[in-house]
Amino acid sequence: MTEFSVCTGRAPALDFPCIIGGVYADAQLPRSTVALDKACGGSISKRLKAKDHDGNHRNSLVLFDLPNVKAERVILVGLGKKEGLDCNTLRKAADTAWRAMKNLDVDNAAVLFVDEEVKDATLEIKARLIVESIVEAGYRFRKSKLKSGRSSSRTEPRAKIALAVTDRRKVKRVEQGVRQGQAIGEGRNLTRELGNLPANVCTPSYLSSRAKRIARHSNIKTTVFDESQIKELGMRTFLAVSAGSRKSAQLIQMEYAGASGKTRPVVLIGKGITFDSGGISLKPADHMDEMKFDMCGAASVFGTMYAAAKLALNINIIGLVPACENLPDSRAIKPGDVIESMSGRTVEILDTDAEGRLILCDALTYASQFKPEAVIDIATLTGACVAALGHHASGLFANAQALADDLLAAGERASDRAWQLPLWDEYQRHLDSNFADMANVGGSSAGAITAACFLSRFTKDYPWAHLDIAGTAWRRGSKKGATGRSVGLLTEYLMNKAELS
Repeated sequence: MTEFSVCTGRAPALDFPCIIGGVYADAQLPRSTVALDKACGGSISKRLKAKDHDGNHRNSLVLFDLPNVKAERVILVGLGKKEGLDCNTLRKAADTAWRAMKNLDVDNAAVLFVDEEVKDATLEIKARLIVESIVEAGYRFRKSKLKSGRSSSRTEPRAKIALAVTDRRKVKRVEQGVRQGQAIGEGRNLTRELGNLPANVCTPSYLSSRAKRIARHSNIKTTVFDESQIKELGMRTFLAVSAGSRKSAQLIQMEYAGASGKTRPVVLIGKGITFDSGGISLKPADHMDEMKFDMCGAASVFGTMYAAAKLALNINIIGLVPACENLPDSRAIKPGDVIESMSGRTVEILDTDAEGRLILCDALTYASQFKPEAVIDIATLTGACVAALGHHASGLFANAQALADDLLAAGERASDRAWQLPLWDEYQRHLDSNFADMANVGGSSAGAITAACFLSRFTKDYPWAHLDIAGTAWRRGSKKGATGRSVGLLTEYLMNKAELS
């Protein structure tokens, strides 16, 4: 765990074992680092002129025992080009700072660059992003790596980080950003933890138990519906996906009441496929282990609900998670089957690997009873979205442009970006079926769009947005694991809604 605080004073006089300053490209120094450079007689400038640091946000430089500087160590991290310093670069610089601290075995430091100008970022946002990045950088997955029975996932041993400002009048604003950054960082780490768990541990019932555990420690009410109750609700497409699994489907409902009962809620719906084999339309073996990440939409709802409750946001939120496995079995749905959804409309199953939209459509129908101000679903829905946008931006679709604009802006502020794709009527015809009201897939082209078109047919009663996080929910390679997106975007959106209410 990391403890955060805010301190004031001139950088050379700060009484910390370590000070972390910034360096711009082309050997430029931020204001906060200039004070250090002057105090030590230009030692920092000399090292930069010698090209010991290029200002890249991935790089750091450690200086020891600088003259007239109280701190024993000074870590310089890159901030890129001065005119290009944005929220994304600031997050990366904070991550680099934390890793440099860990390499030096330093557990007490002051960060100077919260005062620097960052494009489109207030002081609160800068503090939030620095803290959020450090909280996330301290996360390690240990649940299944220790041999002892005491194995658990936890963050690094406790460290102390202070955000330093020169003007005392800024302290309260920075403290607010620190509080927000801790909540969002912890929410993202919860999302990452759930995503990283193996599918034999993170089952639908496990998600239910975690939802109840969150409720015990926060102002959240959790209700779990079992398969018999889900059947009574008429969620037949949801249950059709679960039919091939021995694990019972669960519908998890989390309610956070931060505003009056008359205030219409924001509903968050997360795709909770705890393992996706593709069903009868079996996936290729390559990378199938990653299908444990197919519940990252659900995990992002958990993380966002946690952050909202910890921040005590003045807003009402309902989190819905339809959770099940998609496996082949003699009872599993087959290509060509026709299933009636909760809405009463029928769906021809052309591909059992297009299962996420089948559980989401029933959840979207169920959401209408809450008379929501907005509904946002989050899902690792389509490989087509990965083909379109890669791994940097989540795909965004909406039936209300004002909602889309709010989410896009929130993603920019949170450094958790999305990109809007169209929902034109011309794409709807790809879902035509000779045997049902609609097919569950629309052919080989525009797969992310036709999937969103399918969902849009169940959202006529309220403003709705769909986040396709198939390309952003996890990483491959040496840093393989869940990313915690889109907790930052969603929490930023909710914080803004709470301020306006």
